Amino acid sequence: MKKRVHLIASLLATLTIATFFLSTVVVELFGSHEATAKVKDLIVIPGLFILVPAIATAGGSGRFLAASRQGKLIDAKKKRMPFIAANGLLILIPCAVVLDRWASAGTFDTVFYSVQVVELLAGIVNFTLMSLNIRDGLMLSGKL
Repeated sequence: MKKRVHLIASLLATLTIATFFLSTVVVELFGSHEATAKVKDLIVIPGLFILVPAIATAGGSGRFLAASRQGKLIDAKKKRMPFIAANGLLILIPCAVVLDRWASAGTFDTVFYSVQVVELLAGIVNFTLMSLNIRDGLMLSGKL
C-alpha cells in the first residue's frame, strides 16, 4: 500500500507540473490575455492545492520507503528531493502567485514575462528531477 501511495503521489506531482508548463506555453503562444489570466488563476487554485500535497506525500512516503534501503539510486533520489522542495517553495509557488495577481490585473509587461521565464525554467528543472526520481524508483522496484 505504501509503495502505491508513493507511486500515485509521484506521478500526480510530475503530471501536475507538466500540465502547468504545457498550459502556460500553449496559452502564451495562442491565447488571449484573458485566457492567460484564467490559466494563471487555475494554476494557483486548485493547482497548487493538488501539487503541494502530492509533492509532500511523495517525499514523505519516499523517505519512509527508503529508510531501510541503501545504494546509489536511493542516494540519488535523496539528494534530488531537497532541490525539488526548495525550487517549489522558493521559486515556483511565489512565481505562480505573483503571475496570477499580475495577470488578473492585466499587467503583461516585461517584468511579467521575465518572471514567466523564471517560472518555466524552474518548472523544467523540477519536472526533470522528478522524472529522474520516477525512473530510479522504477529501477529499484524492478519495473524498469
